[in-house]
Amino acid sequence: MPAVEIKQGIHWVGAIDWDRRLFDELIPLPDGTTYNSYLIRGKDKVALVDTVDPTKEKVLLDNLCEIGAKKIDYLITHHAEQDHSGTIPKILEAYPMAKVVCTPKCKDQIKILLHVADGRIITVADSETLDLGGRTLEFIHAQWVHWPETMLTYLREDKILFPCDFLGSHLAQSSLYATNEAAVYRSAKRYYAEIMMPFRSHIVKHLERLAKYDIQMICPSHGPVYQRPSFIFDAYRDWCSDKPKREVVLAYVSMHGSTQMMAQHLVDALIRRGIAVKPFNLSRTDVGELAMELVDASTIVIGTPTVLGGAHPLAVYAAYLANALRPKTKFVSIIGSYGWGGKTIEQLAGMIGNLKVEVIEPVLIKGMPTEDDYKKIDALADAIAKKNAEAGIG
Repeated sequence: MPAVEIKQGIHWVGAIDWDRRLFDELIPLPDGTTYNSYLIRGKDKVALVDTVDPTKEKVLLDNLCEIGAKKIDYLITHHAEQDHSGTIPKILEAYPMAKVVCTPKCKDQIKILLHVADGRIITVADSETLDLGGRTLEFIHAQWVHWPETMLTYLREDKILFPCDFLGSHLAQSSLYATNEAAVYRSAKRYYAEIMMPFRSHIVKHLERLAKYDIQMICPSHGPVYQRPSFIFDAYRDWCSDKPKREVVLAYVSMHGSTQMMAQHLVDALIRRGIAVKPFNLSRTDVGELAMELVDASTIVIGTPTVLGGAHPLAVYAAYLANALRPKTKFVSIIGSYGWGGKTIEQLAGMIGNLKVEVIEPVLIKGMPTEDDYKKIDALADAIAKKNAEAGIG
Protein backbone atom coordinates (compact mmCIF):
# COMPACT_ATOMS: atom_id res chain seq x y z
CA MET A 1 0.00 0.00 0.00
CA PRO A 2 1.34 3.48 -0.81
CA ALA A 3 1.90 6.09 1.88
CA VAL A 4 -1.27 7.54 3.44
CA GLU A 5 -1.58 11.01 4.98
CA ILE A 6 -3.33 10.66 8.34
CA LYS A 7 -3.25 14.38 9.14
CA GLN A 8 -1.36 17.22 7.55
CA GLY A 9 2.32 16.43 8.04
CA ILE A 10 1.69 12.93 9.41
CA HIS A 11 1.94 9.93 7.08
CA TRP A 12 1.60 6.18 7.43
CA VAL A 13 4.60 4.78 5.54
CA GLY A 14 4.53 1.13 6.65
CA ALA A 15 3.95 -2.15 4.85
CA ILE A 16 1.20 -4.73 4.49
CA ASP A 17 2.18 -8.38 4.65
CA TRP A 18 -0.73 -10.13 2.96
CA ASP A 19 0.94 -13.54 2.83
CA ARG A 20 2.50 -14.04 6.25
CA ARG A 21 0.79 -16.94 8.02
CA LEU A 22 3.01 -17.57 11.03
CA PHE A 23 4.60 -15.24 13.56
CA ASP A 24 7.60 -16.19 15.69
CA GLU A 25 7.24 -19.69 14.16
CA LEU A 26 4.41 -20.08 16.67
CA ILE A 27 1.40 -17.79 16.19
CA PRO A 28 -0.93 -18.42 13.22
CA LEU A 29 -1.79 -15.34 11.14
CA PRO A 30 -4.96 -16.23 9.21
CA ASP A 31 -5.38 -12.62 8.03
CA GLY A 32 -1.76 -11.62 7.45
CA THR A 33 -0.46 -8.53 9.24
CA THR A 34 0.87 -5.01 8.85
CA TYR A 35 4.07 -3.36 10.03
CA ASN A 36 3.06 0.21 10.73
CA SER A 37 5.53 3.07 10.52
CA TYR A 38 4.61 6.75 10.75
CA LEU A 39 6.47 9.89 9.63
CA ILE A 40 5.76 13.04 11.65
CA ARG A 41 6.93 16.43 10.36
CA GLY A 42 7.28 19.36 12.73
CA LYS A 43 8.41 22.87 11.76
CA ASP A 44 11.99 22.08 12.73
CA LYS A 45 12.45 18.32 13.03
CA VAL A 46 11.16 15.11 11.49
CA ALA A 47 10.51 11.87 13.37
CA LEU A 48 9.89 8.37 12.08
CA VAL A 49 7.88 6.24 14.51
CA ASP A 50 9.07 2.62 14.25
CA THR A 51 10.30 0.78 11.18
CA VAL A 52 9.10 -2.46 9.58
CA ASP A 53 10.04 -6.12 9.39
CA PRO A 54 13.30 -6.53 7.42
CA THR A 55 11.41 -8.44 4.70
CA LYS A 56 9.57 -5.19 3.88
CA GLU A 57 12.41 -2.67 4.18
CA LYS A 58 12.17 -1.69 0.49
CA VAL A 59 8.47 -0.84 0.91
CA LEU A 60 9.27 1.51 3.79
CA LEU A 61 12.13 3.20 1.93
CA ASP A 62 9.98 3.58 -1.21
CA ASN A 63 7.16 5.14 0.80
CA LEU A 64 9.55 7.60 2.42
CA CYS A 65 10.86 8.51 -1.02
CA GLU A 66 7.31 8.88 -2.34
CA ILE A 67 6.43 11.57 0.22
CA GLY A 68 9.75 13.37 -0.18
CA ALA A 69 11.23 12.52 3.21
CA LYS A 70 14.69 13.95 2.58
CA LYS A 71 15.65 13.99 6.24
CA ILE A 72 14.82 12.13 9.43
CA ASP A 73 16.12 13.59 12.67
CA TYR A 74 14.69 11.04 15.11
CA LEU A 75 13.78 7.38 14.77
CA ILE A 76 11.37 6.61 17.62
CA THR A 77 11.82 2.97 18.57
CA HIS A 78 9.06 1.69 20.82
CA HIS A 79 10.13 -1.91 20.99
CA ALA A 80 13.21 -3.92 20.06
CA GLU A 81 11.44 -6.90 18.49
CA GLN A 82 12.60 -7.22 14.92
CA ASP A 83 9.22 -6.81 13.23
CA HIS A 84 9.40 -3.19 14.45
CA SER A 85 13.11 -2.54 14.78
CA GLY A 86 14.65 -4.82 12.17
CA THR A 87 14.99 -2.09 9.54
CA ILE A 88 16.68 0.40 11.89
CA PRO A 89 20.15 -0.24 10.39
CA LYS A 90 18.87 0.50 6.86
CA ILE A 91 17.17 3.71 7.98
CA LEU A 92 20.30 4.87 9.79
CA GLU A 93 22.29 4.14 6.67
CA ALA A 94 19.86 6.05 4.43
CA TYR A 95 19.56 8.95 6.91
CA PRO A 96 23.01 9.39 8.47
CA MET A 97 21.92 12.29 10.72
CA ALA A 98 19.08 10.30 12.33
CA LYS A 99 19.24 9.32 15.99
CA VAL A 100 17.35 6.41 17.54
CA VAL A 101 15.13 7.47 20.46
CA CYS A 102 14.16 4.75 22.93
CA THR A 103 14.12 3.66 26.57
CA PRO A 104 17.38 2.71 28.30
CA LYS A 105 16.32 -0.95 28.31
CA CYS A 106 15.50 -0.78 24.61
CA LYS A 107 18.95 0.67 23.94
CA ASP A 108 20.50 -2.44 25.46
CA GLN A 109 18.28 -4.65 23.32
CA ILE A 110 18.89 -2.99 19.96
CA LYS A 111 22.63 -2.97 20.61
CA ILE A 112 22.47 -6.74 21.16
CA LEU A 113 19.96 -7.59 18.42
CA LEU A 114 20.96 -5.10 15.72
CA HIS A 115 24.46 -3.88 16.66
CA VAL A 116 23.39 -0.22 16.62
CA ALA A 117 26.24 2.01 17.76
CA ASP A 118 26.02 3.92 21.06
CA GLY A 119 26.50 7.23 19.30
CA ARG A 120 23.34 6.79 17.24
CA ILE A 121 21.05 6.27 20.27
CA ILE A 122 19.31 8.76 22.56
CA THR A 123 17.51 7.39 25.63
CA VAL A 124 14.46 9.10 27.12
CA ALA A 125 12.90 8.93 30.56
CA ASP A 126 9.26 8.25 31.30
CA SER A 127 7.13 11.36 30.49
CA GLU A 128 10.07 13.07 28.78
CA THR A 129 9.17 15.16 25.74
CA LEU A 130 10.73 15.98 22.38
CA ASP A 131 9.86 19.16 20.46
CA LEU A 132 9.71 18.84 16.69
CA GLY A 133 8.62 22.45 16.28
CA GLY A 134 4.89 22.90 16.86
CA ARG A 135 4.54 19.20 17.57
CA THR A 136 5.49 17.63 20.90
CA LEU A 137 6.17 13.95 21.43
CA GLU A 138 5.63 12.66 24.98
CA PHE A 139 7.17 9.29 25.76
CA ILE A 140 5.34 6.86 28.05
CA HIS A 141 7.27 3.90 29.42
CA ALA A 142 5.04 0.82 29.32
CA GLN A 143 7.03 -2.06 30.72
CA TRP A 144 5.71 -5.55 30.00
CA VAL A 145 3.32 -4.57 27.26
CA HIS A 146 4.60 -6.96 26.13
CA TRP A 147 8.41 -6.71 26.54
CA PRO A 148 10.23 -4.97 29.42
CA GLU A 149 11.56 -2.15 27.21
CA THR A 150 8.28 -1.11 25.55
CA MET A 151 7.45 2.57 25.14
CA LEU A 152 4.40 4.44 23.81
CA THR A 153 4.37 7.91 22.25
CA TYR A 154 1.68 10.58 22.60
CA LEU A 155 1.60 13.41 20.05
CA ARG A 156 0.16 16.19 22.17
CA GLU A 157 -1.04 18.77 19.66
CA ASP A 158 -2.71 16.21 17.42
CA LYS A 159 -3.94 14.03 20.30
CA ILE A 160 -2.64 10.85 18.67
CA LEU A 161 -1.37 7.83 20.61
CA PHE A 162 1.25 5.58 19.04
CA PRO A 163 1.00 2.53 21.36
CA CYS A 164 3.44 0.07 19.78
CA ASP A 165 2.05 -3.50 19.99
CA PHE A 166 -0.48 -2.45 22.62
CA LEU A 167 -4.06 -2.27 21.23
CA GLY A 168 -2.95 -3.71 17.88
CA SER A 169 -4.07 -6.60 15.69
CA HIS A 170 -2.65 -8.89 13.05
CA LEU A 171 -4.90 -7.87 10.17
CA ALA A 172 -3.97 -7.08 6.58
CA GLN A 173 -6.59 -4.98 4.79
CA SER A 174 -6.70 -2.40 2.03
CA SER A 175 -8.09 0.33 4.29
CA LEU A 176 -5.79 2.00 6.82
CA TYR A 177 -8.65 2.54 9.27
CA ALA A 178 -10.74 0.30 11.53
CA THR A 179 -13.95 0.85 9.57
CA ASN A 180 -15.23 -2.74 9.89
CA GLU A 181 -15.25 -2.87 13.67
CA ALA A 182 -16.67 -6.40 13.86
CA ALA A 183 -13.74 -7.82 11.88
CA VAL A 184 -11.21 -5.67 13.72
CA TYR A 185 -12.66 -6.67 17.10
CA ARG A 186 -12.10 -10.34 16.38
CA SER A 187 -8.54 -9.80 15.15
CA ALA A 188 -7.71 -7.54 18.09
CA LYS A 189 -9.12 -10.06 20.56
CA ARG A 190 -7.07 -12.83 19.02
CA TYR A 191 -3.99 -10.59 19.19
CA TYR A 192 -4.69 -9.77 22.84
CA ALA A 193 -5.18 -13.46 23.66
CA GLU A 194 -1.98 -14.65 21.99
CA ILE A 195 0.35 -11.83 22.99
CA MET A 196 -1.02 -9.52 25.67
CA MET A 197 -3.10 -11.71 28.01
CA PRO A 198 -0.16 -12.95 30.12
CA PHE A 199 0.49 -9.29 31.06
CA ARG A 200 -3.10 -8.49 32.00
CA SER A 201 -2.28 -6.95 35.40
CA HIS A 202 0.29 -4.61 33.81
CA ILE A 203 -2.14 -3.66 31.04
CA VAL A 204 -4.81 -2.65 33.57
CA LYS A 205 -2.38 -0.13 35.10
CA HIS A 206 -1.45 1.29 31.71
CA LEU A 207 -5.13 1.65 30.76
CA GLU A 208 -5.69 3.63 33.94
CA ARG A 209 -2.77 5.92 33.11
CA LEU A 210 -3.89 6.47 29.52
CA ALA A 211 -7.39 7.41 30.68
CA LYS A 212 -5.90 10.76 31.75
CA TYR A 213 -4.91 11.63 28.16
CA ASP A 214 -7.13 13.22 25.51
CA ILE A 215 -6.72 10.63 22.76
CA GLN A 216 -8.58 11.17 19.51
CA MET A 217 -6.75 8.66 17.32
CA ILE A 218 -4.73 5.49 17.98
CA CYS A 219 -2.02 4.43 15.53
CA PRO A 220 -0.75 0.97 16.59
CA SER A 221 2.27 -0.87 15.23
CA HIS A 222 0.13 -3.68 13.80
CA GLY A 223 -3.33 -3.49 12.30
CA PRO A 224 -5.65 -0.62 11.39
CA VAL A 225 -5.73 2.89 12.84
CA TYR A 226 -8.54 3.62 15.32
CA GLN A 227 -10.45 6.83 14.65
CA ARG A 228 -12.78 5.91 17.52
CA PRO A 229 -10.42 5.11 20.42
CA SER A 230 -13.22 4.14 22.81
CA PHE A 231 -13.87 1.06 20.65
CA ILE A 232 -10.56 -0.62 21.44
CA PHE A 233 -10.19 0.84 24.96
CA ASP A 234 -13.61 -0.56 25.97
CA ALA A 235 -12.71 -3.95 24.49
CA TYR A 236 -9.44 -4.09 26.44
CA ARG A 237 -11.14 -3.11 29.69
CA ASP A 238 -13.56 -5.98 29.20
CA TRP A 239 -10.86 -8.52 28.28
CA CYS A 240 -8.61 -7.44 31.16
CA SER A 241 -11.33 -7.44 33.81
CA ASP A 242 -11.52 -10.16 36.46
CA LYS A 243 -15.07 -11.06 35.42
CA PRO A 244 -15.25 -14.15 33.21
CA LYS A 245 -18.33 -15.24 31.30
CA ARG A 246 -20.37 -18.40 31.90
CA GLU A 247 -18.49 -20.27 29.21
CA VAL A 248 -16.57 -23.53 29.10
CA VAL A 249 -13.58 -24.20 26.87
CA LEU A 250 -13.28 -27.95 26.28
CA ALA A 251 -9.87 -28.77 24.81
CA TYR A 252 -9.59 -32.48 24.06
CA VAL A 253 -7.78 -35.13 22.03
CA SER A 254 -8.83 -38.72 21.47
CA MET A 255 -6.86 -41.63 20.03
CA HIS A 256 -9.42 -44.43 19.82
CA GLY A 257 -12.69 -42.62 20.41
CA SER A 258 -13.34 -43.03 24.14
CA THR A 259 -12.31 -39.51 25.17
CA GLN A 260 -14.18 -38.06 22.21
CA MET A 261 -17.36 -39.84 23.33
CA MET A 262 -16.91 -38.33 26.78
CA ALA A 263 -16.29 -34.88 25.31
CA GLN A 264 -19.40 -35.04 23.12
CA HIS A 265 -21.52 -36.09 26.08
CA LEU A 266 -20.14 -33.25 28.19
CA VAL A 267 -20.89 -30.73 25.44
CA ASP A 268 -24.53 -31.87 25.31
CA ALA A 269 -24.81 -31.92 29.11
CA LEU A 270 -23.52 -28.37 29.43
CA ILE A 271 -25.82 -27.08 26.68
CA ARG A 272 -28.82 -28.66 28.45
CA ARG A 273 -27.81 -26.73 31.55
CA GLY A 274 -27.67 -23.44 29.67
CA ILE A 275 -23.90 -23.14 29.69
CA ALA A 276 -22.08 -22.00 26.57
CA VAL A 277 -19.35 -24.42 25.56
CA LYS A 278 -16.65 -24.27 22.91
CA PRO A 279 -15.08 -27.65 22.09
CA PHE A 280 -11.64 -27.82 20.48
CA ASN A 281 -10.31 -31.05 19.02
CA LEU A 282 -6.62 -30.44 19.69
CA SER A 283 -5.48 -32.53 16.73
CA ARG A 284 -7.16 -30.00 14.40
CA THR A 285 -7.26 -26.76 16.41
CA ASP A 286 -5.87 -23.38 15.43
CA VAL A 287 -4.06 -22.41 18.62
CA GLY A 288 -5.05 -18.78 18.11
CA GLU A 289 -8.75 -19.68 18.14
CA LEU A 290 -8.24 -21.62 21.36
CA ALA A 291 -6.36 -18.72 22.95
CA MET A 292 -9.10 -16.28 21.95
CA GLU A 293 -11.80 -18.38 23.61
CA LEU A 294 -9.74 -18.56 26.80
CA VAL A 295 -10.04 -14.78 27.22
CA ASP A 296 -13.57 -14.90 28.65
CA ALA A 297 -14.09 -18.52 29.74
CA SER A 298 -14.88 -19.18 33.39
CA THR A 299 -14.07 -22.87 33.06
CA ILE A 300 -11.50 -24.99 31.23
CA VAL A 301 -11.89 -28.73 30.78
CA ILE A 302 -9.03 -30.75 29.29
CA GLY A 303 -9.85 -34.13 27.78
CA THR A 304 -7.14 -36.69 27.14
CA PRO A 305 -6.42 -40.36 26.69
CA THR A 306 -3.53 -41.85 28.63
CA VAL A 307 -0.25 -42.26 26.74
CA LEU A 308 2.62 -44.10 28.44
CA GLY A 309 1.16 -43.38 31.84
CA GLY A 310 0.46 -39.68 31.28
CA ALA A 311 -1.57 -37.21 29.27
CA HIS A 312 -1.45 -37.06 25.49
CA PRO A 313 1.19 -34.53 24.32
CA LEU A 314 -1.50 -32.32 22.76
CA ALA A 315 -3.35 -32.17 26.09
CA VAL A 316 -0.04 -31.33 27.78
CA TYR A 317 0.39 -28.48 25.31
CA ALA A 318 -3.14 -27.19 26.04
CA ALA A 319 -2.38 -27.12 29.76
CA TYR A 320 0.95 -25.41 29.08
CA LEU A 321 -0.76 -22.81 26.88
CA ALA A 322 -3.43 -21.99 29.46
CA ASN A 323 -0.80 -21.72 32.19
CA ALA A 324 1.36 -19.42 30.04
CA LEU A 325 -1.49 -17.15 28.91
CA ARG A 326 -2.97 -16.79 32.42
CA PRO A 327 -6.62 -16.16 31.54
CA LYS A 328 -9.15 -15.07 34.18
CA THR A 329 -10.56 -18.60 34.36
CA LYS A 330 -11.96 -19.66 37.75
CA PHE A 331 -12.43 -23.43 37.37
CA VAL A 332 -10.58 -26.31 35.74
CA SER A 333 -11.38 -29.99 35.33
CA ILE A 334 -10.08 -33.04 33.44
CA ILE A 335 -11.82 -35.85 31.64
CA GLY A 336 -10.28 -38.85 29.94
CA SER A 337 -9.80 -42.54 29.50
CA TYR A 338 -7.04 -45.02 30.33
CA GLY A 339 -6.28 -48.67 29.74
CA TRP A 340 -4.28 -49.82 32.75
CA GLY A 341 -3.32 -46.78 34.81
CA GLY A 342 -1.16 -43.69 34.98
CA LYS A 343 -0.83 -40.24 36.51
CA THR A 344 -2.66 -38.06 34.00
CA ILE A 345 -4.53 -36.01 36.60
CA GLU A 346 -1.46 -35.33 38.71
CA GLN A 347 0.54 -34.39 35.62
CA LEU A 348 -1.96 -31.89 34.22
CA ALA A 349 -2.91 -30.43 37.62
CA GLY A 350 0.78 -29.82 38.27
CA MET A 351 1.11 -27.78 35.07
CA ILE A 352 -1.36 -24.99 35.87
CA GLY A 353 0.34 -23.30 38.80
CA ASN A 354 -0.06 -19.83 37.25
CA LEU A 355 -3.84 -20.13 37.21
CA LYS A 356 -5.84 -19.04 40.23
CA VAL A 357 -8.43 -21.76 39.83
CA GLU A 358 -10.43 -24.33 41.72
CA VAL A 359 -10.09 -27.86 40.33
CA ILE A 360 -13.48 -29.55 39.95
CA GLU A 361 -13.42 -33.32 40.50
CA PRO A 362 -12.03 -34.91 37.31
CA VAL A 363 -13.64 -37.83 35.52
CA LEU A 364 -11.10 -40.45 34.45
CA ILE A 365 -12.54 -43.77 33.28
CA LYS A 366 -11.21 -47.14 32.19
CA GLY A 367 -11.78 -47.98 28.54
CA MET A 368 -14.90 -47.04 26.60
CA PRO A 369 -17.48 -45.08 28.63
CA THR A 370 -20.42 -46.94 30.13
CA GLU A 371 -23.79 -45.60 31.25
CA ASP A 372 -22.36 -45.15 34.75
CA ASP A 373 -19.47 -43.18 33.27
CA TYR A 374 -21.87 -40.90 31.41
CA LYS A 375 -23.62 -40.25 34.73
CA LYS A 376 -20.26 -39.08 36.08
CA ILE A 377 -20.00 -36.69 33.12
CA ASP A 378 -23.49 -35.40 33.92
CA ALA A 379 -22.42 -34.88 37.52
CA LEU A 380 -19.41 -32.90 36.28
CA ALA A 381 -21.72 -30.69 34.21
CA ASP A 382 -23.88 -30.18 37.31
CA ALA A 383 -20.79 -29.23 39.32
CA ILE A 384 -19.66 -26.75 36.68
CA ALA A 385 -23.10 -25.13 36.61
CA LYS A 386 -23.23 -24.97 40.41
CA LYS A 387 -19.73 -23.53 40.80
CA ASN A 388 -20.46 -20.82 38.22
CA ALA A 389 -23.74 -19.94 39.93
CA GLU A 390 -22.13 -19.77 43.36
CA ALA A 391 -19.42 -17.47 41.96
CA GLY A 392 -22.07 -15.17 40.48
CA ILE A 393 -20.88 -15.82 36.93
CA GLY A 394 -23.79 -15.13 34.61
